[in-house]
Amino acid sequence: MKNQDSILIFGSSGQIGKSLIRKFTKNNYRVIAVTRSIHRKGYQIKTQSNYGYLEVEEIDSFNEKNIGRLMDKSSICINLIGILYEKKKNHFNLIHSDLPSLLSKVALNKSLDQFIHISALGIEAATDSDYAKSKLNGETKVRQNFSKSVILKPSIVYSVDDNFTTNFMRLLSILPIMPLYYGGKTKFTPIHVSDLSNIIFEIVKRKINGETVECIGPEILTFKEILSKILISINKKRLLFPLPLPLAKINARLFEMLPKPLLTMDQLKLLKYDNIISKKYKTNFDLKLDANKKFDDEINRYSFNWTTGGQFSKKKLDKTN
Repeated sequence: MKNQDSILIFGSSGQIGKSLIRKFTKNNYRVIAVTRSIHRKGYQIKTQSNYGYLEVEEIDSFNEKNIGRLMDKSSICINLIGILYEKKKNHFNLIHSDLPSLLSKVALNKSLDQFIHISALGIEAATDSDYAKSKLNGETKVRQNFSKSVILKPSIVYSVDDNFTTNFMRLLSILPIMPLYYGGKTKFTPIHVSDLSNIIFEIVKRKINGETVECIGPEILTFKEILSKILISINKKRLLFPLPLPLAKINARLFEMLPKPLLTMDQLKLLKYDNIISKKYKTNFDLKLDANKKFDDEINRYSFNWTTGGQFSKKKLDKTN
């Protein structure tokens, strides 16, 4: 039996998923969090919720029967599943195109009130990127299968749980030189995870359907400006060195050989394109869904992890006083 206040979340163990669990359960929504590995992720997921408002479900195979069983208990489904690089079992088309297509088909068959799919900002022009092409294909399939779906296209989402600012904080804390790809001129509109969670919460609360929304923060920052702000936050001085494209490609080839690649060739291609609004769709601000958290303010809340002396360093103490 469907619960009208029950939210089904696929991809619940990531930074957005954990933030959404906190947001929804705090506001008395029941959440069903889906994970592929309950013994590795279950405890971490459970610590995010108000007691009694969370159910963790393990799914061993994403097939119509398993998905349908979960959707039978929910009226709203949110798909957060995505990957930044490909592995043998998980490739872009499978995760970004085939899975959203299946979820949206089942959502239609089960007559869900809302299906919310998280895609990505700034991918329309990146025709040479497999990541971008798979994301766009996923959007198309979702819209074809379930026309009233909400497709959200966030810029870089950051927080203490991200794989963006924290990676650069770690690298900048140990490396004397940091390469700037494409001269560091690529533009981003980073959005804090709590702002994005508030946007998703309001879309559910207001019962918004059929929209494609570009989700952005309040600032436009270049890649170089982002690195410079991170350096200030961790109180380090490093040389930011523009890397010629041939060397950048060699750099990416080496990095993508790591178990968790710091950079892949596909990501290098993506960095050519600005991650800002396309003006083809509404933004969260057009829908009166503000995102006001400033990049400097938010990274300063957790950058002490990479500052000499930690949160008790002179720099951090001076900011507190």
